[in-house]
Amino acid sequence: MSNIFRTKSIEQTIRETDEPEYQLKRKLTALDLTVFGVGVVIGAGIFTLTGRAAHELAGPSVVISFAIAALACALAALCYAEFASLVPVSGSAYTFSYASLGELIAWIIGWDLLLEMLLGASVVAQGWSAYLGVFLEKIGFTIPESVAYGSHFDLPAFLLVAVLTVLISIGIKESMRVNLALVALKVFIVLFVIFAGIQFINTDNYTPFVPPAGESTAVEGWATQPLLQLITGAAPTAFGVGGIFAAASLVFFAYIGFDVVATTAEEAANPQKDLPKGIIWSLLICTVLYIGVTLTITGMLPYDKISSDASLATAFESVGKHGYSTLISAGAVAGLTTVVMTLLIGASRVVFAMSRDWLLPPGLGKVNPKTGTPVKITIGIGILVALVAALTPIGKLEYMVNIGTLTAFLLVSLAVPVLRRRRPDLERPFKVPFSPVLPWASAAICFYLMLTLPTETWLRFIIWMALGLAVYLFYGMSHSRLAGNARDDEHGPNLSAF
Repeated sequence: MSNIFRTKSIEQTIRETDEPEYQLKRKLTALDLTVFGVGVVIGAGIFTLTGRAAHELAGPSVVISFAIAALACALAALCYAEFASLVPVSGSAYTFSYASLGELIAWIIGWDLLLEMLLGASVVAQGWSAYLGVFLEKIGFTIPESVAYGSHFDLPAFLLVAVLTVLISIGIKESMRVNLALVALKVFIVLFVIFAGIQFINTDNYTPFVPPAGESTAVEGWATQPLLQLITGAAPTAFGVGGIFAAASLVFFAYIGFDVVATTAEEAANPQKDLPKGIIWSLLICTVLYIGVTLTITGMLPYDKISSDASLATAFESVGKHGYSTLISAGAVAGLTTVVMTLLIGASRVVFAMSRDWLLPPGLGKVNPKTGTPVKITIGIGILVALVAALTPIGKLEYMVNIGTLTAFLLVSLAVPVLRRRRPDLERPFKVPFSPVLPWASAAICFYLMLTLPTETWLRFIIWMALGLAVYLFYGMSHSRLAGNARDDEHGPNLSAF
């Protein structure tokens, strides 16, 4: 049993990046990484979840929900930044935990990250399909209902993932060029929503800012009840203080992605300096934009009139600006494209890192010498995401993405003080201030938000983790490099069992 908590040294982790068959190309700058982060964070959350959270859970006080979610992410971002500067290797939280908490925890986090990125890409692809349908209708085209958003097979979502998979397979720098153009358009649309919507704000719509608490109509039975309320016996509520925190656990999805920046660590030209910049700046930029959009939309319409789908576009339709609505829909189509692409890249890099550690078949992770990318993994991930996006019922995925991400954030936050205690000798280009207090606070906030998620989400998550544990016990544990399959000189010092 002690083997499942064996750790890999930082030195060995970095040394393995020089193996020719697993060597990625270092091409990304601090600007690339920041754009990469902004590109993935600004997505389905702001374009689709804002209206749903305001309409069903928090009213105008949803802006507080965004601030709470931002605080949780900011604390986690500091922890990610310390690890990313210390261990500039693909795999993000998976790689960090392998050097601090041990192999089993690393596997759990890697499995979590796959849940986050695979389902996240699928959810956003569905949101992209919804906005594409709105946009095409405005210019006179209609997608057949049998293959449109919400049908049994969402063809637009499937085709989007297929095209992006091909692009990502070609090369990381080529993908970043497309990403830069689309992110610029997306940020323009978000700024347009803020400045164009200001003139339509009616301050009366902010009253009551925190609507009185009432029984939630979205909860049907124990399965959809938040786990915290099931444990305490409290009645499910919407609005009020409880609604603010419930909305925070939902809109947390809007911030997911800054951690994906860490998955590209091996492709950064100067990772020790540029990775912390990319992580922190992307989160800061997105937080400011999110709060601006939220204040604008809840000021334009009474919260109970805000649409739960395509809320930004329909808000301008409600004030007679149909042209604005068309522009926003077009921007959302372009903007959500970057989110799907970035999450596909992130998922492929996590699997790449696990494959290089031989916890998954090592042949999967070998890099194509021409493109400098793990083509086999990229294509496999693309096929899986395309099928999930096309076939999964709408509205069943967001919370699963959140619980996987929050678990990874929680474990990374706990890992920072652990590695500081075990390896105080390591040079850390970036340090989390006030450690271990801030990492502990980050872990506590993440755990609380996890408890506000529906009980059925926890059950699905337990099933997913049980499946992952079975894969590890029957394959990964015995095939790992640290199981004696690597050369003797590859083994770094064991940092002791956790």
